[in-house]
Amino acid sequence: MFRDIEPRLLRAFTVVAEELHFTRAAARLYVAQQALSRDVRRLERELGTELFVRTTRQVTLTADGERLLPYARRVLDAQEELLAACAGGARALLVDLNSEGMVSGRVLERARELAPELDLMARFLSGLTGAAAEMLAGRLDVSFGHVGGLTPGLRSGLSYQLVRYERLAVLLPYDHPLAERAEVALDALSGENVYAGAGNPGTQEWTELARELFAGRAVGIAPPAPMAVGAEEFRRVMAKTRAPVLTVVDFPELPGAVLRPLVDPVPLSPLSLVWRKGLNHPGVDALRAAATELAEEENWLDLFPGSWLPAGSPPLSPD
Repeated sequence: MFRDIEPRLLRAFTVVAEELHFTRAAARLYVAQQALSRDVRRLERELGTELFVRTTRQVTLTADGERLLPYARRVLDAQEELLAACAGGARALLVDLNSEGMVSGRVLERARELAPELDLMARFLSGLTGAAAEMLAGRLDVSFGHVGGLTPGLRSGLSYQLVRYERLAVLLPYDHPLAERAEVALDALSGENVYAGAGNPGTQEWTELARELFAGRAVGIAPPAPMAVGAEEFRRVMAKTRAPVLTVVDFPELPGAVLRPLVDPVPLSPLSLVWRKGLNHPGVDALRAAATELAEEENWLDLFPGSWLPAGSPPLSPD
């Protein structure tokens, strides 16, 4: 008998299979855990088999679940391709730039020059972890960030192209003792608590990069603080907390603060262009071409002598 399985059920199964945790999977899909469990049970009933072994301590795939997973992914990819084909590639491509004034904005600007007939719409989220969840849920198409800092579950549903090795820097209140220096050695931050987005679920990849960079250097991570939106709010919060902020050398100027590159060693953050696997849209091709052109023109993929890279940094060639 023919059975019509809803793609939503396959998506629920796939995300749980990637996370092996119903709470995390529900958060990725932006649904209630109870609704997610209901969808998985419905799929199991329709297929006539159990897909997961659930205990109070862990969730694992059954043998039938293992067999289903690659097929479910292919069905979901085919659905994405079908929708893109029906749209003729004409729908707007939603591109997260993280923040205004960053390198990602230059890539978008060049892509618009290369393909002026396309509608490439900018969005501004707070970090790649949050953007990845949005991409996998189909509410966002493209983002930028340190893809190696994502969890395996998030990373498995994404494709990427390394764009640039970005130099890291600290943003300091103008009257901070280190603000007088042209560059700040990592060891000079000893005893400081540096803000790196701790407590923000959308920027976990950035917080973990900071923990790795500061490990063994007596540099702490500043406690969670409300996320500041906009330059004025950022300036106000920074003036209140007075904590140095880990950022990149291209971060826009901020009144009352100075930007100082980090050295000894020169720490780098690998910035990648990231999109949902199976996404078939000419805007992605334009962005990839733009990133390649800019990287070649400005040597974005050159490494500094004695530089530092986080673990899990992506290879030079796209996946």
